[in-house]
Amino acid sequence: MTYHPKSEFLRVMIERGFLADCTDYQGLDETLITGVVPAYIGFDATAKSLHVGSLIQIMMLRWLQKTGHKPITLMGGGTTKVGDPSFRADERPLLSPAQIDDNIAGIGKVFAQYVTYGDGPTDALMLNNDEWLADLNYLDFLRDIGRHFSVNRMLSFESVKSRLDREQSLSFLEFNYMILQAYDFLELNRRYGCRLQMGGSDQWGNIVNGIDLTRRVLDNEIFGLTSPLLTTSDGKKMGKSADGAVWLNAEMRSPYEFWQFWRNTTDADVGRFLKLYTELPIEDCDRLGALGGSEINEAKIVLANEVTALLHGAEAAAAAEATAREVFEKGGMGDDLPTLSLTAAEIGEGISIVQLITRSGLSKSGKEAKRLISDNGARLNDAPLTDSGLMITAADLAEPLKLSAGKKRHALVVLQG
Repeated sequence: MTYHPKSEFLRVMIERGFLADCTDYQGLDETLITGVVPAYIGFDATAKSLHVGSLIQIMMLRWLQKTGHKPITLMGGGTTKVGDPSFRADERPLLSPAQIDDNIAGIGKVFAQYVTYGDGPTDALMLNNDEWLADLNYLDFLRDIGRHFSVNRMLSFESVKSRLDREQSLSFLEFNYMILQAYDFLELNRRYGCRLQMGGSDQWGNIVNGIDLTRRVLDNEIFGLTSPLLTTSDGKKMGKSADGAVWLNAEMRSPYEFWQFWRNTTDADVGRFLKLYTELPIEDCDRLGALGGSEINEAKIVLANEVTALLHGAEAAAAAEATAREVFEKGGMGDDLPTLSLTAAEIGEGISIVQLITRSGLSKSGKEAKRLISDNGARLNDAPLTDSGLMITAADLAEPLKLSAGKKRHALVVLQG
């Protein structure tokens, strides 16, 4: 990246590693220094929470606001009814309107931690594209919007081409998705003066379509900017961990587990992640990322604390660190660990240790739990667990039991009442 921007927002994007590509660096830069620029990112409502993979986009919106511009969080209430085919091998299952509304309510909780909503010039807007997509007249839409799209060009986009090259079915429903997303940008520009769409680099084709459509229909100049699709240094997709997606909503992944995900960052990723996911000055990120030996572990704790404080608050971050230090350094219980709470009725005559490991989330199945025990990876109250046939009674739970899978994943089992 050789472009040296005048605007603070573009400078932050480049310096901190957020920028993969831009449709017009100079044009966007000049626009950003003339006044408040409304910019949006779209989020489809396919689950009740976003996961860590979306955090790079959320941080982009936060920096946009911090540098004096107006973020728009666009919920895909309408487009979720279709499903984004981009780089997917199969069609998404269709959700009911009630499920979509439920998911939007869950996702909305997170944004308020990162951006400020309101009526001020740089206050964020929360919008739902169902507002303009739900009542579209099909024939009018085909005539007014569809005529601007070349099927030849649509087929050339990598997200579509990769699906067709593998001879996997792409439904007409999904094929419409890129037209609908382009139409979103047009409507946001028409209704709210939105000048910029941001997204992951897999959205490049969709973003370019929206810019082209808006230029054709309204003759307005708008811009696109993409972030890199993040993988960890060992090649894993960002947002996944050994036990599944790292959700942002606290009820789907506890603040302690979220903190632990960041604490377990690979050494090589620490500096990069500090720049992307925290607001620490660049020089601090570089200094912490360059630490070696056991010192890098303290840098990981800084990373975990900063990221967790942004999402869940400083108190939750401090509690997670205190629990981690107690669990790992003192072998203690830690009162912030994920907890499985059982009634005496559920336990009955006894409950198997395999079931406890599975129900506490330390394994995905009984088979996996048994393998964990046979591979000497399981511990009960910090002692090696070797008997997969062990039964736990209500009397055994007079005190909480601590279960461990490997050195870094722990859970408590407690007796209710």
